[in-house]
Amino acid sequence: MSAFLRPADADEPPLTLLPDQAVYRPVSSHLAIAPPVSVVIPAMNEAANLPHVFTTLPDWIHEVVLVDGNSTDDTVRVARELWPGITVVPQRGKGKGDALISGFAACTGEIIVMVDADGSADGGEIVSYVSALVSGADFAKGSRFANGGGTDDMTWIRRLGNRLLTALVNAKFGARYTDLCYGYNAFWRHCLDQLALDCAGFEVETLMNIRVVKAGLRVQEIPSHEYPRIHGASNLRAVRDGLRVLKVIARERGAGRKRVPRPALLTGEAR
Repeated sequence: MSAFLRPADADEPPLTLLPDQAVYRPVSSHLAIAPPVSVVIPAMNEAANLPHVFTTLPDWIHEVVLVDGNSTDDTVRVARELWPGITVVPQRGKGKGDALISGFAACTGEIIVMVDADGSADGGEIVSYVSALVSGADFAKGSRFANGGGTDDMTWIRRLGNRLLTALVNAKFGARYTDLCYGYNAFWRHCLDQLALDCAGFEVETLMNIRVVKAGLRVQEIPSHEYPRIHGASNLRAVRDGLRVLKVIARERGAGRKRVPRPALLTGEAR
């Protein structure tokens, strides 16, 4: 369960005990939450980027789960030094989807947030995602093209491909997304049963966005700014991964799972 707390004195953190002794975690001067928040970070050879990533993470989150994709650098050592108590999950398969599935399984929090390890995501935005969830959304979806969002790390071909794929998913599944292929998202852990993720690559983000619509989950888009990768090169390949996204769309369109309609939550939400 979750709730808003507005303290009489904004200078005093709104820390409160419920009758069942659940502790509210102060998130901002106007919001405190009871559900623990887990952050999942898939990483492979990201030791140089992790100091920046961890610096942006809020100190009120419950746990960080790092999924290590068989890194050959000091990714695991650096992560443990930066965040004592971090949960490190060795990845047995390959691909971002496989890493996320492993990370989700290791989470103990009620809310799960996905954050990339390349420094492109601002951990300070997590409060917006969590606020959307405790306000009634099932799935908080980051968008670089919603009002207030932006990107410094997208080539023209990726921008065009994302726009076309977004339009295709909106048309085929009745969504109203402004951004499709973006990995900064958050959701309640109980949604995992309905998502039933089963793909290994970058297309996992598209699969999640389609299945939340088909499951009738309440989705709220969160304006997000994507920054350039700080160090290293991305494993994303526009044409190859675009084709994999198309295959997921075609498969899900023909899968026969009916979408369960739910009341619209906010403009910009998939419904």
